[in-house]
Amino acid sequence: FLWLTIDLTSDVPIYTQIRNGILTGILSGELTPGESLPSVRQLASDLGINLHTVNKAYGVLKQEGFIQVHRKKGAVINAPEMYRADDGYYARLREQLHPLIAEACCRGVSIDDFTDICGQIYAHYQKEARRNDHE
Repeated sequence: FLWLTIDLTSDVPIYTQIRNGILTGILSGELTPGESLPSVRQLASDLGINLHTVNKAYGVLKQEGFIQVHRKKGAVINAPEMYRADDGYYARLREQLHPLIAEACCRGVSIDDFTDICGQIYAHYQKEARRNDHE
């Protein structure tokens, strides 16, 4: 699973790292619509983590629309139209940005620096997506 790296020393919960790794795999084209993810047991075993952690990551991805879970096929990547941004996503985005922006303001980060950082990160992922579209 080259698209997935887990840092057991990170403050980021492991299930969130799995979720983020799968999203990066989708964006880069390493994971494509209709492709099956490893079973919960298989991924947990390969990563040396509790299967409930993988199950939680898959549950979040299912709730967000990135995957479907079938009894026979397991977790399968959804088509992009299944997880396009909607009003609910924009509400969650705002909610998640609030503490990041509050901390940045407390630390004296200017709006220009903050938006530059956001722009750089966004451009990186857009470049990944364009590279995927051309391959």
